[in-house]
Amino acid sequence: MPDLKILYLQSDLIWENPEKNRSRFCEQIEENFDGHQLVVLPETFTTGFPVCPVHFAETIEGSTMQWLEQLAAKYNTVIGGSLLLNNSGNFTNTFILMHPNGSFIRYDKRHVFSMGGENKKIKAGTQHVVFELNGWKIKPMVCYDLRFPVWSKNHYENQTFEYDLAIYVANWPVMRSYPWKQLLIARAIENQAYILGVNRIGHDGQGNCYIGNSQMIDPKGKIISQAPEGKETAMSITISYVALQIFREKFNVGLDWDLFQIKT
Repeated sequence: MPDLKILYLQSDLIWENPEKNRSRFCEQIEENFDGHQLVVLPETFTTGFPVCPVHFAETIEGSTMQWLEQLAAKYNTVIGGSLLLNNSGNFTNTFILMHPNGSFIRYDKRHVFSMGGENKKIKAGTQHVVFELNGWKIKPMVCYDLRFPVWSKNHYENQTFEYDLAIYVANWPVMRSYPWKQLLIARAIENQAYILGVNRIGHDGQGNCYIGNSQMIDPKGKIISQAPEGKETAMSITISYVALQIFREKFNVGLDWDLFQIKT
């Protein structure tokens, strides 16, 4: 299985300004793209979080979806992040992963943040999503999902792991940065998978501050790539499938994982 080369962008999102955010991401990708097979943007990368979905949610045929399709085709890569979508009057915080041919994967954020009122505006998703890219099995998730290990749980069946890489895109504030860093490591260790957390920096319109701490964790829980704290930056990391397989074969905790079902 080939290695996977990933570009992830830790960015200062411009509050409630989709056009300027898209333009800035175009610049960052143009400046830093180097044959990456996957490009990852933060949660609600067009607007910041939280915003009123009535005013800012787009349709599946909207400007940002068209923009993602154009970029994916231009660079021949998979590119994604989360945005607010209007699904016939039901609003979701949806992680889109756009392929170069215009097809896409969507994951609707399962755990909407009730303490911030997200649950009153955004409909929670109900479906796990795992997609394949160059033989890698990848599980997309959004922000608050990180706090729920059962939802994030990898599975091992018929000598096969459900996923190899999990991605959490986020607007995770500085006041809770310690749990962010620790939970990313925990998810890597307990699931024997690579974990990528992509967070924003800057301030939003509600006065929340963000410092990023975007990073890639290997299956042993080691940080192998980390964006500078509080700095807008593009990070490139190549992860090894061979190293993942060697570790899993040597120390396969999946053999002893509990079997369970989640009711949504």
